[in-house]
Order: sequence, then structure tokens, then C-alpha cells
Amino acid sequence: MTPPPANSPQMRLARQTREQFVAELVRWLPQLVATMRERLSNAIDMPASMQEQRLALDARMGFEPQRDVWERQVRQALEKALAQAQPAPAAAPAGLTAFSLLDDEVVENKIIASRLSLAAIDKSGAELNDLNVRIQFLEQTPDISPKDVLRPECLPGILIEQWRACDLSREMWSVVHETVRAALALALAQAYQNANKFLIERGVMPQINLKAMVRRTAGGPRTGSAGLGGSPDSAPGSSPDWSGGWQGDAAGNGRAASGSFAPAGQSQPGMAPVRPTDLMRVAEETRMLTGAAPMMRMRARAQGVLGKLRRLLSDRVTDFSHTQPIEPSPQLAQALAHPPSPLDTALTQLDGAATDPYRPTIAALPPAVQVQRVEQVASRLRHQAAELKQEAGTKNEKAIIEIVALMFQAILAEERIPAGIRVWFARLQIPVLRLALAEPDFFSNIDHPARQLIDRMGACAMGFEAASVSNARLEREIKRIVQVIEQYPETGRRVFQLVLDEFRKFLAQFLTEGGSAERVATLAQQVEQKEALAVQYTIELNKMLANLPVREEVREFLFHTWAEVLATASVRHGAQSRQALEFKRAAHDLLWAVSAKPNRDERARVLQSLPGLIQTLRQGMSGLGMPQDVQDRHVKTLSDAVTEAFMARSEAISDETLETLSRKLNALEDVVSDDAVGDVMLDPGAIELMLGVDAGDLIVISSGGSMPSAATVAWARELELGAWFEMEQGGSLVRVQYVWRSPRGQLHIFTGGNKNYMVQTRRLAAWLQAGLLALVEDEALTVRATRDALARLDAQPAQLLS
Repeated sequence: MTPPPANSPQMRLARQTREQFVAELVRWLPQLVATMRERLSNAIDMPASMQEQRLALDARMGFEPQRDVWERQVRQALEKALAQAQPAPAAAPAGLTAFSLLDDEVVENKIIASRLSLAAIDKSGAELNDLNVRIQFLEQTPDISPKDVLRPECLPGILIEQWRACDLSREMWSVVHETVRAALALALAQAYQNANKFLIERGVMPQINLKAMVRRTAGGPRTGSAGLGGSPDSAPGSSPDWSGGWQGDAAGNGRAASGSFAPAGQSQPGMAPVRPTDLMRVAEETRMLTGAAPMMRMRARAQGVLGKLRRLLSDRVTDFSHTQPIEPSPQLAQALAHPPSPLDTALTQLDGAATDPYRPTIAALPPAVQVQRVEQVASRLRHQAAELKQEAGTKNEKAIIEIVALMFQAILAEERIPAGIRVWFARLQIPVLRLALAEPDFFSNIDHPARQLIDRMGACAMGFEAASVSNARLEREIKRIVQVIEQYPETGRRVFQLVLDEFRKFLAQFLTEGGSAERVATLAQQVEQKEALAVQYTIELNKMLANLPVREEVREFLFHTWAEVLATASVRHGAQSRQALEFKRAAHDLLWAVSAKPNRDERARVLQSLPGLIQTLRQGMSGLGMPQDVQDRHVKTLSDAVTEAFMARSEAISDETLETLSRKLNALEDVVSDDAVGDVMLDPGAIELMLGVDAGDLIVISSGGSMPSAATVAWARELELGAWFEMEQGGSLVRVQYVWRSPRGQLHIFTGGNKNYMVQTRRLAAWLQAGLLALVEDEALTVRATRDALARLDAQPAQLLS
């Protein structure tokens, strides 16, 4: 295509659109600055680790004097980008000259900018694609210039570049990143919408015909111009073809997009060449998704199995719906209300409930006999399903009865579940069948409470040895749950959700009950409590000293060292213990000693009390395991501050202020919130020293793994208690069970091989991402049972309705 002359009406209209677009963003910049300032102010008061708290303080102090400069430079950079905006050439060279060496600083900035632009692309949706098509139409160009101000990565790149130009670090940017990301996405979405409105009002393509924009190449598939953020070939409802990767059509089917991942500088028949910026973006997105891949793969596989089941039912049963409940025929309803008694009798005899309601007797039988008993139960269940299908009045009912029966046949065949527990699983067949008839989404929703309950109980049970007596407590709980479900058949999913919540609470207590795991969990809870107290104490000390004339060295000592001392003493001895109160008093005395002392009597009092104060300070630092030479440096710094206070001519801290400070110090624990969150840093060598606990059977995981993505961290926080993992230890794999998560969700304990493993959330995510910790079973019990049922029906299709 040949662009129109620069003074043509079309080109002038395109320029006006860009000018309006930039003007709108410039007007929005003060609002963005105000939002960032608010975020930085709030970040200081938010619960977080000490490292994050310091970073928030540094970011606020660094941004405040530079905010006007940063805003001005962003505005100037936007105006410069506007002045340089011009149509892209009709055919860009595709040779290797497109590559160039980039400085690490540039690459890092581009990665951050790409994350911001992805949010804008997701938010803008069709508006972004429509504007792309209209600009291409006006300028008669196949693509928009990579540096065009309308590109969604242009403004994010400017924000980051000017942030670094103001000597603000990328670590500081991380404090405001999510806030800027959300605000930027909204602002760009509105700007794109207004730009489209501006062009529509002037008669530019009020209705966009996507088919007319499709480019065809000889012998190749159809392609669409990539443009700002999407392909005009995208079907309605599809995601923008931004990365040139895989996109979906309106029906949810995937297809290869026009910009397949070919090396930059090369082209394939029927495909547009891929720009180096596309490859960089794809590489970054891939890196961000790597950690989430295992979780996403598991869910995708599960959804695939359930999707295949829905298709099978839809193909074989003409009136099947996975959303509409099925009203059982009168005969089937009566049969479900009063299931055949032989099954109930057999189960009662097998689980030993008639003689001892608390200890199933099947677990005490020889393994071969246990297998025989379970096979008897499975046979009776199969017979019961056949009787129910005879009472069914529709194909729908028969199909659902058969699917549920086959699922439970597969569960009963799972030899890793102890026989006594499998017997109780068998009794869930009728309640689940009632639920599947009333709520067909049982077959399509992997998060259905009935599925989750069976999955959670099965996942825990599969870790026990079938002949072990240690699983008696778990068997009793599963038995209780089954009996509760049987007592309330009319409540549907509500009773399943209720007992699911109860089972999760049971696991939280049962998995660490007795033995060393319980002691280690108590230790971990103390570690987390100490860290939370240290963060809160630092915040409160910062507030207390904000307007007091205190030397920076003293502030640093109180924030970074003495807050740790106070937190450790509070956890070890209690917040109002004699030692904790003595350490709080030492903070008060230190502040008084280093304030200006123009009065001779006050200087004499300081000299008299200083030896005792130093002794208390050393006692607190020793409690942290601090080496003697480090203590000496702190004492020298504080002694120098006292000496300078003797010669200071500034105003002394008033007695009233010191008294108020003392009261606040004594009540420090009142400010600690239960929802404090943040990274807890684990020091293996300091845990025993800090809390005085013998941790011989405790292994603290404090290294290893790869930098986790946000998705992997979220996955680590969502792990289900009771799940079994394989952990790499000393070059070999150890089978461990996830047994405990701390109240604030920052510490986790795995147990196995007579050892307990404590790990912090981000380190856990790093191990998951690196594959050092892997799920033993990456497929839920009900999904596996569904897959087995489908395999049987594939082999014998007539079985579904016969």
C-alpha cells in the first residue's frame, strides 16, 4: 500500500486522533501521580515483611522529591513520541538487520513495560483492534509503526524509562507496579474508546467489516494484519492476536494465528514475518507462565476429561443438558429413597459398625481377605446400579446412573486406598447419584463440592498403608462424613460443602496431631508471629519517632535491631513479661539518653544509668544470636550518639513526649493485626537459638529453586493439606505429606521419612517451579475415575444405556 500525501484529509485526521489521544493521557498524568503517592503512603502502613517495609519507605522518600520532574519528563516523552509518529513502511525488511544488541537496562525496562501493556491489551479488547483497523484504513498501511504513540507498549515504556532517568530503582517500582498497572489499563482503555468515537463521528468506518481486511496469500492460510493489539481476522469474542501466538474463536476452538513463532528475519509461505519485539514479548510471557504451568496443565487435563464426558452424553442422549436438573421418574425416585437393603446390610457387616462404631474391623483382616471383601462390595454396587437402571424412565437417567456407577467402580479398584476406607466410599454412590441427577454440573465442574470432598479424602487416604493402624482416625472421620451425608439426602450440594469444610478443618488438626510435627508446627507459628511482631513494631516505632529529633544511627538501631529484640522477647516470654517490659523500657531510656542534654544534672544521670542500659542492650542483642563484634559496633555507635547529645544545642525531648512514648511502647502488641502478611525469612541456624527449641528433626528449606512467578506463588498458597509430594533431598526423592500451613499463610510444613521440613511461601513456590517438589498424584481421584469410566464406555458403548 502507498500512504496518502501528508497533507491529505485522511492523514490530517489520523494526526488529530493521535493528538487527542496524547492530550487525554497528559491530562491523566496528575491523577496517576496522586494515585502513586497514595499507594506509597499506604504501603508503609500495610502489613509486610521488614524488607518490604524498608523498600516502601525508600520508594516514598525517593519518589516524593522527583514526582514533578518525573511527570514533566513523561509528558515531554509523550509529546516527542507524538511528533515522531508516522505510518510504517509498506514492506519492512525482514533480514537479520532487525537484530541488535540491547543493554541489560533496556531489556529489563522492556520486560516491565510489557507486563503493563499486557494489562492494557486485556482491558481494551475490541476497542484496541477497532482503532488499529481505522488507522490502517486512513493511512493505507499494513501495520502501525512499532514506535507509534498509539501502541499499548508506548506509554508503559515511557513511564519506566523516565522512572529510571530519575534515579529511582526497579525495586522501588515494584511497590507501585500493580497500582500503576490497574490505573494504566483503565486510562488506555478509555483513551482508545474515545479515539474510536472521534473517528466514527467523522465517518471513518462506523461498521468494520473484518472479512474485507483479511489478506490472502497464494497457497497459504488467511492472515490478518497484526496492528496495535489484535488481528482483524479475529472472530468476535476472541482474544486479541497480540503475541502472534494461539487464539480462540467464538466457539472456544483454538487455531494458529497469523504470526506463528518463526525466527525473526525469516518468513514462511503464507505467513507474515515475526518482529523481534514479538519474540521478546513471547519469551517474557512464557517465563511468567512457567511457574503456573503445572497447575494449569492439571486443570486443563481435568477439564478435558469432563469435556469428553459431556460430549459423550450429548452424543448418546439427545435431551441431555449439563445445566438443567433432571426430575427422576416416580419409580426411580422411590428406588433412590429406599435403596436395596442387601447392599446396606453387606456394608454394615463388612465395616464392623454393628459391633464397634469406632474401629472398622476390615483393616485387621489379612490383605487377601480385605481385597475379597472390597470385591464383594463392588459386585453388590454393580448389581444395585443395574436395578436402578431398570427403574429409570428416560435415557438421561440411565446414562447418569451408569456413569456414576462406573466412577465408583474405579474408586473401589484403587488399591492405594485402604480397604476399610474404600468401603465407606462405596456408600457415597447413592448420595452422589441423587446429586448428579439434581445438579448435572457435577459432570462439568471440577470444583463441585462433591468432587472436591471425594478428591480430598482420597488424596489423604492414598498416602497410608492399607494394613496400618495409624489411619484409624482418618477412617472414623470419613465414616462420620458419609453418615452425615446419608442423614440429609434432600440438601444436595449444601451438605457436601458443609462436610468438605469440616474435613479441611479436621485435616488442619489431624495431620500435625501428636509426634514431632505438632511441636514443629508450634515452632513455625512462633517464627511467623515473631516476624509479624517485628514488622509491626518497626512501623509503630517509625510513627513514634517521625517528628522527634533523633539521630539517624539511633533510628536505624531501633528499626532494624531493637524491633527484632522486642518481637523475640514477646514471643519467647510474652508481651507483658518482665523481660519484654525491660526491653521496652530500654528503648525509652535510649531515646532519652541520646536527646540533647544541656543540663549538667541530666548529663550526670545519663552517665550513671549508661552502664546498666548498655548491659540491657547487649542482653537483647545476645538473644538474637548476634556476634560479639557486631554488638560492639552497635554499642560504640550509640555511645557516640550519647556523647554528641552532651554537646548538642538543639531542643531536648520533653518529659511529656517521653512519657507518651513509654506508654505506647508498653502497649505495642495492641497494634498487631491478625491479618498481617509478608515474607518470613527463615534462618536455619537462628531458629533454635532464637526460640530455645531443639530442632534436631527439623530441616529448614532456605535455598534452592528458581525465582518464582506470581502465578506460582499463588499456587503455593493454594496447596491442599494432606496432599503427597516427592521432595528432592540429598540427590534422592523423599515422599512427604503437606501437613500444616501457618495462620498467616507464610510458613508451611511437610513431613516424611521421620523428618519435618519447614519452608517459607516464596521458597516453596521456587521449589515447585523448579520441580524440586512435585505432586505424587497430579490428577484428582474423581477425574481419574471419570477417565476410567470413559475408557470402559469406549470399549462397550452399548453399556451406557443398556
